[in-house]
Amino acid sequence: MLLQREAEFIALHAAQHERVLHYILRRVGDMEVARELAADVFRIAWQKSGNEPTTEVGWLFAVARNVIGNEYRGRRRRRELILKLAEGVRAAAEPGGDDVEAAVAETLGKLRPRDREILMLHFWDKLSTAEIAASLGCTENSVAVRLHRAKHAFAVAMPARLTAGYTEKAGGHSHGQD
Repeated sequence: MLLQREAEFIALHAAQHERVLHYILRRVGDMEVARELAADVFRIAWQKSGNEPTTEVGWLFAVARNVIGNEYRGRRRRRELILKLAEGVRAAAEPGGDDVEAAVAETLGKLRPRDREILMLHFWDKLSTAEIAASLGCTENSVAVRLHRAKHAFAVAMPARLTAGYTEKAGGHSHGQD
């Protein structure tokens, strides 16, 4: 039964992948993102198919539409995080920094994934320390330490001209062992 299901799914993928990919590409405008999202569509189709893979193209496009919606929401939340972090930097920085948002986005990209993740959970998803601890499967104390270190890493990675005074205002200082 599983071999037949796999064969039918492979046939569905071969027949519809290009259509789904181009549908997504027209909406997101980035081939790499479109490939990722198309892979998500077919992963979902495989997971949802149970014993009978769906052959309905309309259903695949509905899944694609939902996956694209999730991508748009993720993009919006990333922009909101960048703006929130930029506000913190702006409050500490000298006025006149037109490139603060770009610097924040670039700085986030430089951080270790675990630092970026905890900052996003805190600022973007607005989770409390207890909620972050439950999400990550660790203690609240561990979250507090990781969050403090991530904020410090962010402040250190930001261009110095934008963070002059930020680490002092945020109570951050170099320990030499992060």
